[in-house]
Amino acid sequence: MAHRVVFVEDDPELSGLISDFLSRHEMEVIVEARGDTAMAVIEREKPDLVLLDIMLPGKDGLTICRELRPNFLGPIVMLTSLDSDMNQILGLELGANDYILKTTPPSVLVARLRAQLRHAGSAMPAPAEPAAKLPQKRLFGQLTIDPINRDVWLAGEQIVLSTSDFDLLWLLASHAGEIQKRETLLKSLRGVSYDGLDRSIDVAISRLRKKLGDNPNEPFRIKTVRNKGYLFSLSGWE
Repeated sequence: MAHRVVFVEDDPELSGLISDFLSRHEMEVIVEARGDTAMAVIEREKPDLVLLDIMLPGKDGLTICRELRPNFLGPIVMLTSLDSDMNQILGLELGANDYILKTTPPSVLVARLRAQLRHAGSAMPAPAEPAAKLPQKRLFGQLTIDPINRDVWLAGEQIVLSTSDFDLLWLLASHAGEIQKRETLLKSLRGVSYDGLDRSIDVAISRLRKKLGDNPNEPFRIKTVRNKGYLFSLSGWE
């Protein structure tokens, strides 16, 4: 079955070339040229993945990503010619799952989009099972994580997390007290291998710490273990 992709891009030549290539690899592409009408198209088409340029007429791609992320469960991928670290960090901070340059070879683009779609598919709720087999709430002092409703509560206050942030927290909490390597987190969450340069996990950890009231200078809830990875502390939630 073809995956549905909404591609927000105002360059008709580029959008046509990429759409044709993706359509030959089991992706149905709906192109929207304006940023200020993109949200309506996404809501109408209900795509599996959204591919966003940054520089768009009407509304920029970063703003679209920020507005879309709280309500869209699928992957959001930035496809842009802006290669600065700041734009990449900002895109990931706003909830993008990946940031890809337009100079990337089409075959690599397809591979990275497929990786995002595979991860999104594996994260979809499984068919109903007996209650005993469903994942249970995890309690850590004042922290409660509900994987069924994807809710997080800390000291009686609900913490609003994006899909990617919740997935990261659940993965860390499921291995509480164990060091999780960057490469393990990246492979589990995004389906791609760690190349030694990708900082998206570090950015996501920083964002998660901020939302959970962790100390950015001396983290005590999600600790950094130098040269090894990250550790969800069992004692940081009392």
